[in-house]
Amino acid sequence: MQAKTMEMPVRVSLLAIALALALPGTASAEQVAQVKSPDGRIEVQLDLNGEGRLAYRVLRDGKPVLKDSRLGFIFRNGRQLLRNLALDKKAQRSADSTWEQPWGERRFVRDHYNELRAGFVEKDGDHRRFDMVFRVFDDGIGFRYDVPAQPALREAQIVQELTEFAVARPATAWWIPALEWNREEYLYHRTPLSEVAVVQTPITLRTEDGLHLSIHEASLVDYAGMNLMRGGDGELRALLTPGSPAPVVRRTPFATPWRTITISERAGGLVESNLVLNLNEPNALGDVGWFKPSKYVGVWWSLHLDTESWATGPKHGAKTENTKRYIDFAAANGFRGVLVEGWNVGWDGDWFANGWGFDFSKPTPDYDLAALSRYAGGKGVHLIGHHETACAVSHYERQMDAAFAKFAALGIDAVKTGYVCDAGQIERQDAAGAPVLREWHEGQWMSNHHLRVVRDAARHHVAINAHEPIKDTGLRRTYPNWISREGARGMEFNAWGNPPNPPEHEVTLVFTRLLAGPMDYTPGIVSLTGRNGQEIQSTLARQLALYVGIYSPIQMVADLPEHYAAHPEAFRFIRDVAVDWDESKVLAGEVGEYVAIARKARGKPEWFVGVMNDRNPRTLTLALDFLDPGKRYRAQIYRDGEGASFTGDARFRFVSEETTVARGDVLSLWLAGGGGAAVRLLPVAPEAVSAASP
Repeated sequence: MQAKTMEMPVRVSLLAIALALALPGTASAEQVAQVKSPDGRIEVQLDLNGEGRLAYRVLRDGKPVLKDSRLGFIFRNGRQLLRNLALDKKAQRSADSTWEQPWGERRFVRDHYNELRAGFVEKDGDHRRFDMVFRVFDDGIGFRYDVPAQPALREAQIVQELTEFAVARPATAWWIPALEWNREEYLYHRTPLSEVAVVQTPITLRTEDGLHLSIHEASLVDYAGMNLMRGGDGELRALLTPGSPAPVVRRTPFATPWRTITISERAGGLVESNLVLNLNEPNALGDVGWFKPSKYVGVWWSLHLDTESWATGPKHGAKTENTKRYIDFAAANGFRGVLVEGWNVGWDGDWFANGWGFDFSKPTPDYDLAALSRYAGGKGVHLIGHHETACAVSHYERQMDAAFAKFAALGIDAVKTGYVCDAGQIERQDAAGAPVLREWHEGQWMSNHHLRVVRDAARHHVAINAHEPIKDTGLRRTYPNWISREGARGMEFNAWGNPPNPPEHEVTLVFTRLLAGPMDYTPGIVSLTGRNGQEIQSTLARQLALYVGIYSPIQMVADLPEHYAAHPEAFRFIRDVAVDWDESKVLAGEVGEYVAIARKARGKPEWFVGVMNDRNPRTLTLALDFLDPGKRYRAQIYRDGEGASFTGDARFRFVSEETTVARGDVLSLWLAGGGGAAVRLLPVAPEAVSAASP
């Protein structure tokens, strides 16, 4: 019965949208407001047609990007709000500021936009009103509904936003399905826009004339996550994640999340954009210097290989002596963190179906948490906590403050959380003994849950790395202890996935999922082998490139220690690569084909480059114009060797070499199918250059 109840809002929403959009209108329309980007190239226009229906359109250089796209609401507890509207007021303002990230892909972020606020009111009936707020940047737009307090709309039970994105030109789309059982963990489809289904955001589009678009949302707070469903003639329509009694229930006043469209001529421009971040509120936590971007190791890959287990018994990975081995490995190689999964009571039996058995403060008898925290601290290493809920979320909430307090007292300042269950199976219990209700990972209730977690954790100076999370919408700006998330098919699928992640997967992630924010992909499997000998479709060099290409301020050195001992040259790069950056640039890239990213280490003069390729061998020529003028750099290059490929023993063909380069030089790299390259660039002292000269 609960599952059927949760499905009803989807059916109601789809029917309501279809009926609303099928209602007759008039051809006549009046432009009532417009606003342009600071550089004048992007323009948003607002129209009201003869029946008082509101629409917006987006132009770039005078050419349509989005054609007339309708706006409005369908309510469960009142008439729909979409017709008989009149412009009540409008105002514009501009802003241009620069803010500093405590950690991130770049240190300083410019926030430069022109804003239009247009107020609309019903001409009859209850005279309900709302504002549309548009912020137009040089690389796209964000808009939101802002609904004031008013007698006729004290509570909004929103069945659906009638928000459209009517793409004006035929386009190719990269997407994963929404509202399916496996949450976000799907391989990406590449299809014509006309063939998309119900999809998650971000969705990435490339129009037939080469313009790149990403549709997503920013600042998802106390609201259901937005999915998109295909309409007709290039239309994508908002579809809110279900909830009961409606996807969204809000008292007025409230504002929706920002709906975002990032626009770029280059695929790399989508990656370099700060639009989603800029549409979030500033840091609400103050100084978060207690979080240190870093690399970590841990009891994890062995669990997915099935050589160790989460459950207690002979195969239990979270044993004191085994954990000491990982602590010693981390200390010897300069890694700050050690993650241990399966450390607490509750993993025995069918934990997937019984998250109510987890105790988030009680270790198993064979895991001495206090002693291991002291042992790690003595070696300059910090344990990373792990809280798997198995979706018994209310059960977790009742324990999490005490659990965070215990971790903080032991010097554990980062926690990986988990929400393993099928979509729509989050377990919510509003009071002890009350019925258990079902929610969705991307629903309004879980949006609020995740904020409760990061706020509670922040009080204890604990950072959160969420797995099976709600999507990232840039809230790391507001809560910079929300350091990373999973929310996509990660490395574990290479252990046991059928199929494993293909060579195109990670190259696609850069231009899709990673446009939302950092991902804990858990790279660095240098053994290139999963469970029962399953081959990982990657070269050795590509595993190194992941540390630069897939951004996270907390990066796992995920393979077993003994596997790194077998590949010392590759391991050298993993030890050396930074995790926090002053600047990031996309040197080259096409969605799902290849990408080359350069990042400058935070507070250091060195750069790192990561290059990843699909299954088709190619040669890339990269201009080193990002280097400082007048300096020479020692380039440590890790690349595919002759005959390398993503299958068989050819995966391990690998070359490391050094050369000297400068700004203005080019770096030519041959990339194997499924291959890649990683480069470290270190400034060379002038005297060293002279000494090396013939």
